[in-house]
Formats: sequence, C-alpha cells, structure tokens
Amino acid sequence: MAAINTDPDAFLPLTPAVFHVLLALADGERHGYAIMQEVATSTGGQIKMGPGTLYGTIKRLLEIRLIEESDERPDPRLDDERRRYYRLSGMGQRVVRAEAERYAAMVAVARGKRLLGKGITIGVAL
Repeated sequence: MAAINTDPDAFLPLTPAVFHVLLALADGERHGYAIMQEVATSTGGQIKMGPGTLYGTIKRLLEIRLIEESDERPDPRLDDERRRYYRLSGMGQRVVRAEAERYAAMVAVARGKRLLGKGITIGVAL
C-alpha cells in the first residue's frame, strides 16, 4: 500500500480545472452543479466547466483524497436526493492554500515587472 503524501507542495502545480474546483469548495460543501456555477461566477464567465471535465476532476480529487463526499444532506424536501455533495479534505485545504500562495507569488513578480497595477483584477471577480 502506497504511503499518503502529506506535503501539499507535492501536488503542485494544479491544473486549472482542479484549482477552480478546490476554490469553489473553499467556502463549504457544494454539489456538482453548484461547483460549475461557482466556477463560472468567480471567473466572470471566462471559465465554464462542462460536466465531463467537472466529474472527471471530482473523481480524481476523490481518489487522491483532496475532497471527500459529504454524509450530511439538506432537507429532502429542499434538495434532490440524487445529488452528491463534496467538501475539501484537510489536505485539500492545505493544497488549495499552497497553490493560491504560489499564484500570489507570481502576481508579485508580474507587479514588480510593472505588468500589473496594484488594483487590477483582469476580469475576474474576487
């Protein structure tokens, strides 16, 4: 049996799809369609993740234990029982934070080279 890696940096760099799914779950549990909506909203519509990409990404993230399926369910009268809800695992939280810090360091370099201003967000709602 392979040992589980506990170093978040070992998972980096993340693919854009993985990063966006982890970011969508950083605020709490979501089902698949809600993840797709959050990705579209948080990127100002620049990234629209299709079901194949989303569920393939979710499958991989479950396998490497960066996310987990939630046992808690909303009231059945308010939700479809077929929905699966996902949340970040502890390692998933550390990995998405490490990737965000990696991106922040790259943005600092770009600002140092005067490629970005201090308040420019390039079409993404933050």
